[in-house]
Amino acid sequence: MKEKISLKAKIVRDVIKFSTSQHIIGPKIQDGTFRKKLVEPAWHCPDGYLCMPIQMHHFEMELLTPPQEDCGEVVLQLHGGGYIGKMRNVYRDFAVLYSQMKGYRKVLSVDYRVAPGNPYPAALVDALAAYQWLLDVGYRGNQIILAGDSAGGGLALALSLYLRDNRLPLPKCLVMMSPWTDLTASGDSYTENYEKDPLFGNTRESMIYNGEYVADHDPKDPYMSPLFGDYTGLPPMLFQVGSIEMLLSDTLSAAEKAKKAGCEVRQTVYEGMFHVFQMGLMRMPESEEAWKEVEEFISQHTSLTAKGSESANKE
Repeated sequence: MKEKISLKAKIVRDVIKFSTSQHIIGPKIQDGTFRKKLVEPAWHCPDGYLCMPIQMHHFEMELLTPPQEDCGEVVLQLHGGGYIGKMRNVYRDFAVLYSQMKGYRKVLSVDYRVAPGNPYPAALVDALAAYQWLLDVGYRGNQIILAGDSAGGGLALALSLYLRDNRLPLPKCLVMMSPWTDLTASGDSYTENYEKDPLFGNTRESMIYNGEYVADHDPKDPYMSPLFGDYTGLPPMLFQVGSIEMLLSDTLSAAEKAKKAGCEVRQTVYEGMFHVFQMGLMRMPESEEAWKEVEEFISQHTSLTAKGSESANKE
């Protein structure tokens, strides 16, 4: 049976697989060495947008404001990178896409502290501080959309667990792209997709096994591996994942657990797709489809303009 995947996606997937198979650079891609030392050119803020840096005590944030009047909501974006890579330009591009979705929104991107210098719970502490900052400047929980990919997706879910457990306002909804929810790597897909995953496959020396964020903590702590938490009372969730990822189980198991807890869940497995294929933005059909699904999900759960709403977010 012929695999249904676009030519552009196949080329990107093959390039990733070729790069990670190279003896010199492959291990450095897979174990995160390149992510730790990545140097990028200055990011160009689109015309009419305002990107304001915000210096927190231990980390930095960026608030992207669209030129159009926004609907009063904000996206809190938690980037991926295995908890060892800092924020990259592609996440600033993500922020632009989030801001342009129906209704227009500001986007707060958090450049949280990373391992090995800052292992767990540094990322969670910083994510919580960013969320609290939004509450302090006047946003209510039901005006905040929590979004993240890979480690950032798992962090978004872990943050939601923490907020609920501490009776803090919950976000309106969660958007999670290939979330890393199980740092014990216990899911079936870690074995079943071991030879298929072009990014993390065919090695036990990748960042998903190195434990730099875990350090000497219990990897089953729900605030680190939210798969092991209780999802009762959490807000609506969108899970997106590629079918050939080693982290496929992280999504399938978390989504199933959320459904059993009574949460509203939308889960989409994109056939033949690799880890966080959404980085293709609007230049790859599958990525474009995924971003349209994100917009549809956000619109569905924020159809009423948040500005002026008097309803308080339920704890």
